[in-house]
Amino acid sequence: MEDKIKDILQQMTLEEKAALCTGATPWKTTAIERLGVPAIIMSDGPHGVRRVADPDTLMSESLPATCFPTASALAASWNVEVPRRLGEALGEECLALGVDIILGPGNNMKRTPLCGRNFEYFSEDPFLGGEMAAALIDGVQSKGIGTSLKHYAANNQEYQRFRIDAQVDERALREIYLAGFEKAVKQAKPWTVMCAYNRVNGAFASEHKPLLVDILKAAWGYEGFVVSDWGAVHDRVAALAGGLDLEMPGPRPARVQSVIDAVHDGSLDEAILDAAVERLLRVIFKAAETPKDREDFDVAGHHALAREIAAETIVLLKNKDNLLPLRGIAKLAVIGRSAREAYIQGGGSSHINPTRVDVPLDELQKLAGDIELHYAEGYRMEAGFDQTLIDEAVVLAQEADLALLYVALPGYKESEGYDRPDLDLTEQQVALIKAVAAVQPKSVVILNNGSAVAMADWIDGVGAVLEAWMMGQAGGGAIADVLFGKVNPSGKLAETFPVRLQDTPAYLNFPGENGVVRYGEGLFIGYRFYDMRDLTVQFPFGFGLSYTTFAFSNLKLSAISLTDKEVFRVSVDVTNTGKVSGQEVVQVYVHDQASRLVRPPKELKGFAKVALEPGETKTATIDLDARAFAYYNPVYGQWVVESGAFDILVGRSSADILAQETVHMESTQVLPCVLDRESTVGEWLEDPRGAAVLQPLMQQMQAQMTAGMDTETGGIGMEIMSFLKDMPLLSILELFGVPLPLPAAQFVDGLVAQLHQEH
Repeated sequence: MEDKIKDILQQMTLEEKAALCTGATPWKTTAIERLGVPAIIMSDGPHGVRRVADPDTLMSESLPATCFPTASALAASWNVEVPRRLGEALGEECLALGVDIILGPGNNMKRTPLCGRNFEYFSEDPFLGGEMAAALIDGVQSKGIGTSLKHYAANNQEYQRFRIDAQVDERALREIYLAGFEKAVKQAKPWTVMCAYNRVNGAFASEHKPLLVDILKAAWGYEGFVVSDWGAVHDRVAALAGGLDLEMPGPRPARVQSVIDAVHDGSLDEAILDAAVERLLRVIFKAAETPKDREDFDVAGHHALAREIAAETIVLLKNKDNLLPLRGIAKLAVIGRSAREAYIQGGGSSHINPTRVDVPLDELQKLAGDIELHYAEGYRMEAGFDQTLIDEAVVLAQEADLALLYVALPGYKESEGYDRPDLDLTEQQVALIKAVAAVQPKSVVILNNGSAVAMADWIDGVGAVLEAWMMGQAGGGAIADVLFGKVNPSGKLAETFPVRLQDTPAYLNFPGENGVVRYGEGLFIGYRFYDMRDLTVQFPFGFGLSYTTFAFSNLKLSAISLTDKEVFRVSVDVTNTGKVSGQEVVQVYVHDQASRLVRPPKELKGFAKVALEPGETKTATIDLDARAFAYYNPVYGQWVVESGAFDILVGRSSADILAQETVHMESTQVLPCVLDRESTVGEWLEDPRGAAVLQPLMQQMQAQMTAGMDTETGGIGMEIMSFLKDMPLLSILELFGVPLPLPAAQFVDGLVAQLHQEH
């Protein structure tokens, strides 16, 4: 293949190279027939194949495909087999619909629950998001279909997304906003990576050489091609030089000509263009190895899979007095517009034309047996308030044994293209829940939404709450399965549900102003922030109830001391102590007891989902490598593992830690010397080489400063070392006139040069 690509590249004209790097149509690449280079077709995703009927037009009706649950739901499964199986089904549908690359998954972090596109993203945690993205990519690409991991990077809001400048410090960028992409790239090797629309620290993501070349391609070893989000390119030559290989959509004759002109006038090295062409040809020929349009996909089978997946993503948030599963009921009130009109997905580029849609009310009826079902609309999906609908629902609830309230966040509040104004359900929906719960304490709220919603106004009055997300076309049946106990809910939240918007990490900095959004919270997003601030939340990260109960015991560590060269194993026994089968998620967090830089109180570093019959015990094992103990230090420009004690925390949510042990890490890293003439005494002492050089000098300085004075305070009412450690060494030497063989500046520069040379 490589020989073939090099041979074709040598035969290509400059015009053909430039054309290949820009789309021929909105969804197809440019074919070069004389050299046997075919076009490939891309399609929106990522929870279904949005294959437009006419790939030569940007907007047209899409072909029917299975609408699966969205990413926010998939992550709640905490089971990598779920996105992997979904990915396999997507790959099969791409084969049938003539698609070479599906655009997804999206792996941006949920910096704030207000982001209108959060339903397309997995989590507030990069480890969980990265695992989910990698599994979905593996599933799709196992069928010979490519994926496009998106939107790289720091695309965490819809407000001014085409031009907003996300200003984020390097440590937060590496540890939070890039880490999930890094995991997916290294583990699953997506065929393409899609750049974001926004700027990152001043430069557009479409022409961001540090992100696209230095990090993605060089540091992470990425071998696929980088494609623009549709319309993200501002300067084609700058983007090509910055690492963007393919601009979409096409055609763009002026952009093609600009590349040709830049090579002719010397402002663009043709070698950069050649490298982009090679990356494109590699993927194009890989795609051509798998024939498309060869058979229909299994419509019924994929619908059944969508139902199974949706059921595993549902999170039981509240279940007072074991109200669920439903039993001993003669008359059931079903309230809410979304019981008749299933709310299955979000608006925008991921909107799927489903093969069929299960109506929740109909699915309930199929499982209800002799139970009487009575329906009231309760609210409309349009803005406005109608007390009559609430009154009708209240009457129905009073006459029933139990009320089910299907409540979906309407599209005008949550969609691609705009952010949410608040965390609330609509005024009508909140009033409806409160009114029904006032007359019927046995009320169950079933939520359909893409990210966290506020519940404080009504949750105390209801008996149970199910979070069913944007559940896909078979979600109505999945909800019925959970309500009637055919499926025991096992979902866990992949994002924190706060009590109120004012408590959220980005509240003071979102959505930005004057074209800039500052990530002032740094790496403290999601549970990292709530833990650090010790804030009460509605439901913590990783939370989810079950119809059974589980016990954790016998926590074991493979070692109590290790080096950063070793893989470390955590194991714990999980027992189903209830009366029905179920699944529990073991979550492993790591806490660094002492660190040079500030770190969150705990960070997720591993998880495992265990299926258990009543009374059964299984051992869950999770392996942790050096990265589980590391943080990114911008001063050294690398990930750092420090020697010291780390707590291994095992629990069922970030707020429910059931067992912990401590392990001692011995770092083998030899870090470069970064001392300079302005480094503080404390920084000299933290560097092993610097400390060795500085100790004799420190003794001399202390002796001189404390001569004839109190040895601890120096006669000035303060502890000398605490006073000195935050001062630059050079300033101390000059301020106190310490005798030196050279002027102070030359002396310090000499020490620094010696240390750098020794390293």
